[in-house]
This record gives sequence, C-alpha cells and structure tokens, in this order.
Amino acid sequence: MTPRATTRPVGTVTRGTTNPNRLRRMDRWIAAVHGAELRRAQGPVAVDLGYGAAPWTAVELLGRLRTAAPRTRVVGIEIDPARVAAARPYEREGLEFRHGGFEVPLPAPPQLIRAANVLRQYDEDQVAEVWSRLCARLAPAGPHGSRGGLLVEGTCDEIGRRHVWVALGPEGPRTVTFAARLASLDRPSDLAERLPKALIHRNVPGEPVHAFLRDFDRAWAAAAPYASYGARQRWIRAVRDLTADWPVTDGPARWRQGEVTVAWEALAPRGA
Repeated sequence: MTPRATTRPVGTVTRGTTNPNRLRRMDRWIAAVHGAELRRAQGPVAVDLGYGAAPWTAVELLGRLRTAAPRTRVVGIEIDPARVAAARPYEREGLEFRHGGFEVPLPAPPQLIRAANVLRQYDEDQVAEVWSRLCARLAPAGPHGSRGGLLVEGTCDEIGRRHVWVALGPEGPRTVTFAARLASLDRPSDLAERLPKALIHRNVPGEPVHAFLRDFDRAWAAAAPYASYGARQRWIRAVRDLTADWPVTDGPARWRQGEVTVAWEALAPRGA
C-alpha cells in the first residue's frame, strides 16, 4: 500500500454537503471529452478532490470513468481526517482515499482532478492561486497529441440539476460548460446561480459572462416555437443561434445532453 501523506494539507475544510448522483452531468462530460486522454495514459489516475462527508461521488466517478477508460484508478482526497477514515471501508480495487488538500499528495501527476463545489467558500481573489497550484499537479502534455491532464472545477445544485464548470489543462483555463436538466429550466440565465467562484461575481453588466447569459436568454426566447417539440429541441436551437456570436466548442451530440461549452477566453473576467 502506498504510504499516506504526512505533510500539512493546503486548504480549509468545506461544508461537506454531498448527495448520490449529484455530479452525474460533470462525470458524463469528463468521460466523453477526456476519455481518450485517460485511455492513452499508462495507469491513469483521477482525483476526486474534496469529496465531502460521504464517499459517494468518488465511488460513482470510478464507475463512470471506467466505462470510457477501464484501467482508470480514482483517489478521493479530503482535508478532514474524519471523512477519510469514514470513507476507507469503501476502498476497493481501483479506489482509495487519502488525507490532503490542494497539494494533491500523490506520487505521480494525475490525468484528472475533479473539484466540485470546493471553491464556493473561498474568496474570488483566491481562485487563481488554487487553479495554478492544481494545474501544476496535472500530468503534462506529451507526444502523440496528448494535451496532458485536466482540472474540472465547478458548482452545482444539491441534486445536480444545474451545473457550471471550468476545464483547465496544465497551461490554464480552456472552456466553460453549462449543463442542466432542461425540464427544470425556465431560461438559461437560471444557471447564473451555479457559476463557479471565478465567474459568479462577474455576472454584471460590462462583463462577458453577463453578456453571454443575456444573449442565451434572447436565443432561448427566439427558439420558443421549438418548445412544442420539447425542451431539448428548444435548447439545441438556442445554442445553434448562439454559435453565430460566441465560440461554442462542442456540437449537437453534447447539446442534446443539455450542455453547451464555450471557450474560456470569451467569458473570462475583464482584466483577468
């Protein structure tokens, strides 16, 4: 067994709120978008950072990633030692739990770090430092088209109906993804309350993310005739209209899942 880390963890204890199946939208996106990178790696490791008071999200992450990359191992990392002790009975082949924080105490760089609902309690001016620290821990880019590891950091509601996350590589932020259970959505800007810490305070006039959500609401309203075919068809039409003015990086296969992904540069805060 690999020795447990003994250095002082970096970070603070979160509320620990967690629910089964809460991160399903993020997990499915990771498996689809990052699955090839995981398959390419030798002994791929994914980290569930700050999994909370119960280990459900780490257990589920292992199952979902193994559908895309069967050799993937998951390490759940928590800064609260009591939570690590409570999770240890759930360890199995391919799944373990460790005490730690943003230093990510692993012997080798992981191919994935997922940090969901972790930075919500931090100040906005702390986000860049945490991102930089975590990105530095990712597996580097390599030959044969490898872009290196992926950090996925975002926020969702308590039962995972609405979720927004930022994807970052070793080089920094790449994209922002908005995902929702469309039947629960009145308008796309309902997702504003789930913006990650780097963006949530920037949803004000003059900031790109505010302009994006404004345009998304307008496209949603214009797509109202498609509502008779269902919320999914309305969403697809609205996103298709958005592509005229915004750098949407995915296509209909992801839009049908109630998602849309936009290049980070288009939504980055002014002056960032």
